[in-house]
Amino acid sequence: MQRQQSFTTHESGTLYLVGTPIGNLSDMTNRAIEVLSSVDLIAAEDTRHTQLLLNYFEIKNEKTSLHEHNWQEKAPELVAKLLAGQSIAQVSDAGLPSISDPGKELVAQAIAAGIPVVPVPGASAGITALIASGLVPQPFYFHGFLPRKKQEQQEALEALSWRPETMIFYEAPHRLKKTLANIVAVYGEKKRLVLARELTKRYEEFLRGTAQEALDWAEQEEVRGEFVLLIEGNANGSGLPVQAADSSALLQAEEDPEAAVQSLIDQGLKPNAAIKQVAKDSGKSRQEIYKIYHHIEEENG
Repeated sequence: MQRQQSFTTHESGTLYLVGTPIGNLSDMTNRAIEVLSSVDLIAAEDTRHTQLLLNYFEIKNEKTSLHEHNWQEKAPELVAKLLAGQSIAQVSDAGLPSISDPGKELVAQAIAAGIPVVPVPGASAGITALIASGLVPQPFYFHGFLPRKKQEQQEALEALSWRPETMIFYEAPHRLKKTLANIVAVYGEKKRLVLARELTKRYEEFLRGTAQEALDWAEQEEVRGEFVLLIEGNANGSGLPVQAADSSALLQAEEDPEAAVQSLIDQGLKPNAAIKQVAKDSGKSRQEIYKIYHHIEEENG
């Protein structure tokens, strides 16, 4: 087991992971300011964005970019600087590095090289939204961004449908309406959720209600701001994915498809998603399971 002790003298430099404000600059910690002021280099997701933060706190240290498009070349260069004795602070545009932002690759390479990695805590949009959401705060499941394509997004939502925890997602304003439509399609109109936008900023807002109410709002309003999307967990969740069907579930799907569909619906799946799962487990077509569940008889030609 690899061991790292803080407050120990190392030949290499230290990699600091510095949390930055998610909106309100007053949330910047004294420790974060001290670290950013003292390191040899600041690795930023977007140097232009980070420069605004540094200007506000009158920090003049050197910067370099480290983001999802250049980390393969840049991370080894930064590790070499750390091994040479330089200390580096890594920041994302807002919040904590690595949480739906760049960061994990440099951390992994630094640890592999025996470089001390020190977190400097700060705000996180997901947790900030969770504690004010009104949904059950623990346990919770953080997912981040969902896939962008409709089918992939619906499949991801279906795969998460069994989870009993409050689920936390991030979403961009221009994709919110489509995501809410997919949530209604997979989880149903009455699924409870919360939208939190512009957290810690002047126009911070929480929208609480059902999936359908949220979709209606998004269709009527001009959607602005970055969103945290929180969805209530499955109250009937068993702690196991419905996709991981056991032998008894497979047998039920084969011998009594209607009961198998109803069982999945009782666990929280939408009818169409349950029909799709039973079709997969039984080897029958979705159309066949659909007709069985809805008692649709074949027409005589």
